[in-house]
Amino acid sequence: MTETPIADPAEDGRRQLVIVTGLSGAGKSSALNAFEDIGYQVIDNLPLTLLSDLLNEMMTGDDRRPIAVGIDSRTLHFSPGQFTEAVQGLRTRPDIHLHVLFMDAADDVLMKRFSETRRVHPLGEGKLLRAAIRQERDLMAAIRPVIDGLIDTSTRTGAETRRVVLSRFAAHQSPDMIVTFMSFGFANGVPRDADLVFDVRFLRNPHYVPDLKPLTGREEAVANYVRADEAFGPFVDKVTDLLGFLLPRYQAEGKSYLTLAFGCTGGKHRSVTMVETLAPQMALDGLAVNLYHRELSGDEGR
Repeated sequence: MTETPIADPAEDGRRQLVIVTGLSGAGKSSALNAFEDIGYQVIDNLPLTLLSDLLNEMMTGDDRRPIAVGIDSRTLHFSPGQFTEAVQGLRTRPDIHLHVLFMDAADDVLMKRFSETRRVHPLGEGKLLRAAIRQERDLMAAIRPVIDGLIDTSTRTGAETRRVVLSRFAAHQSPDMIVTFMSFGFANGVPRDADLVFDVRFLRNPHYVPDLKPLTGREEAVANYVRADEAFGPFVDKVTDLLGFLLPRYQAEGKSYLTLAFGCTGGKHRSVTMVETLAPQMALDGLAVNLYHRELSGDEGR
């Protein structure tokens, strides 16, 4: 495990603080491990009553590494109101740049994870597992207004969750917004962590061409077939124009991460080609870009 210190993210010298919260079983441990790998000082399951004193002590030391703190329903005397109040107080501090990261996953996925690991849910005493998950979701819903970012791990492995954290936080020294272009299949559901969703099922479908069906949108034959659709070029132009309008405004509002999801039926042909077309164009414009093809087996994003 590497522990290379990284630069403070804010130009004004404030210290980066990430509070990692969310649902039990949704990948908070994977996220915190990723933060540790990129040089953050990591503290997990910290009582909220100790957070202010701990930060005061850490801010006076010589170690200027960014900080990641895990706080969730396991925390002693946790309450949504107390959490919200603490976050609002931290946002007024001139020495801290705060980001609240919420880890989420679908109920059925959480049930499967708890069943496979045989772990007891933190709120599970005397309750059925599904009831405990629902109770925690209801509890944590109250803090949604103060979160800054969400990672949905329903379809992500631990390695993929780590990749998302690295892509968002390992480059904090850059002031530019980081934009993730994601392909997905509507057959497997819309990504819950997408900020903008585009449906490209209007393009002609390589699935019905026998020679193209087993291939993906990354391969030239499929890409050429999709791009030959007369609607492809105009759609790319319109999306590019829309992003040119939206991105500066998102940045002006302080948004650091944006996920653009492009979906087709299965998530292997049209949406992949669209992402592979748009992302390089945005990168050439100086945008910090990540790619993630959700439905391609073993794909870790790039």
